[in-house]
Amino acid sequence: MATLADRPVTHVDLGDNALYTEDRWREPFARLREEAPLSWRADSPFGAYWSVVTHGLVQQVELDWETFSSSWDRGNITIADDVNDSAFPNFIAQDPPIHTAQRKVIAPAFSPSHMNEREVQVRERCAMLLDGLPMGETFDWVEQVSIPMTIGMLLILFDMPYDEWRDIKRWSDWASGVSADNLNEEYFAEFMTQMGQMLARFDVELEDRRAKPPADDLLSRMVHSEAMGNIVPMERIANIALLIVGGNDTTRNSMSGLVHALDLYPEQLDVLHGNLSLVPNAAQEIIRWQSPVTHMRRTATRDTTLAGQAIREGEKVVMWYISANRDESVFADAERFDVTRANARRHLAFGHGIHRCVGARLAEIQIGTLIEEMVARGWRIVPQGEPTRLASPFLHGFTEMPVRIEARG
Repeated sequence: MATLADRPVTHVDLGDNALYTEDRWREPFARLREEAPLSWRADSPFGAYWSVVTHGLVQQVELDWETFSSSWDRGNITIADDVNDSAFPNFIAQDPPIHTAQRKVIAPAFSPSHMNEREVQVRERCAMLLDGLPMGETFDWVEQVSIPMTIGMLLILFDMPYDEWRDIKRWSDWASGVSADNLNEEYFAEFMTQMGQMLARFDVELEDRRAKPPADDLLSRMVHSEAMGNIVPMERIANIALLIVGGNDTTRNSMSGLVHALDLYPEQLDVLHGNLSLVPNAAQEIIRWQSPVTHMRRTATRDTTLAGQAIREGEKVVMWYISANRDESVFADAERFDVTRANARRHLAFGHGIHRCVGARLAEIQIGTLIEEMVARGWRIVPQGEPTRLASPFLHGFTEMPVRIEARG
């Protein structure tokens, strides 16, 4: 068997926040796709890990769940060992049959018939938000559009009041806080405090639903199911956190990425004005281009071989979606944001295989609706200074984005 010394080396720590806050991740991933599609990093704050950086290899790992496990008891789904060093058994941090049973509880909430209803709600909410924006003034797109748009829909799915959105955002930020800066006891203590507060609030809602006949909201589906009706507190925390993060962070970061992409490629807005039928494809393209989930992690269940390299049981295998979605062998001129891209839908931003995002269609509806409403108003969203980027190797997004609305010239 090949030794550690024989392994191709990841020349930079891809888990370093600075790559993403300084927006300089493209070069290292391009180099790895060319020179070492599968490479090994022996030392990092998160421990040793393999990096999978091409479209084909990411798909290969995703499809082989028996060899590359998502299960929390092997280490969870992020580059960090267990999210913030705690067991976090949500349904995407499970393998079949548990994953299959729990996913079936959530999936009906995103059926085509339900999405028809949600599309109307999304349209109403988007129009209300955009109509209330300050014209001729600088404002924060993240705070006034991306966050309220996505968290508002999430609260509809939970059947909870909108005025709780600040709590939901705070808990979402804590639940997704994968960062080398957070690997300390003080952070972990506050993390558990925040998750405890979240659980206390949602347990009230869960017990309310338990006392009522089954309904369509996500919380009712959970408590009235065999697979999730009696899960222990840590599982409740984990699954609620998953629904919150998956239901708002990824979509909000794509909505902010849209403004950035249209600033870099302004002619694409003109293309959309000339052909509104391209809007659904534009939504797929911004999800590909932004790649709001930077990575997902698996753990080898046995000794295996991938791309000619020997992987040992127990080793971390990190799939970098942000790189796979820039793979030039699949996406020609991959750095370009192109609303006419014929294969934009082949992106891996929602994952692949059994773990593909259950709420992907709702995300597409929200992003597509935002694009349509911006085009209908004849707006160009003009950045007023550099955005502030999220310090995370897990989620790829923005924390602030000052902009001004201008009429399209």
